[in-house]
Amino acid sequence: LGWAFWKTYLGRPEADGRRCEALGNLGNALKGPRPEEALPVLQASLALVRRFWHDDENVLSAQQSLANGLSVVGRTDEALVLRREVYDRRVALFGVSHKNTIEAGVNLSISLNLLQLYDEAITLLRDQLLPVARR
Repeated sequence: LGWAFWKTYLGRPEADGRRCEALGNLGNALKGPRPEEALPVLQASLALVRRFWHDDENVLSAQQSLANGLSVVGRTDEALVLRREVYDRRVALFGVSHKNTIEAGVNLSISLNLLQLYDEAITLLRDQLLPVARR
């Protein structure tokens, strides 16, 4: 379906919202069967979002998708950098109890765990995410 969506909107102008959405969906669809091929698509999607849509939510979502793709192919250190950015920005914009902030925090803790940064992962979970979960 990712390819079909992309082919449907490929002919639209580069700044078209549906075209940009289709590119992101294609990248996300490729993460499962062909993760190495997904990375350039996800990078292009992020660049397109940054170029034409400056709203934080779209940029953060594209960054998160790219971080997930990097993690899938084992580039966890690069994913960690993006996940830190996404989490910090979401906290600043929406607060710690927003659902997307919590999701970003969980993703960040997974990257920290994969890189064996256990103390930092524990601190994040105990001091920031767990108190939100208890509310």
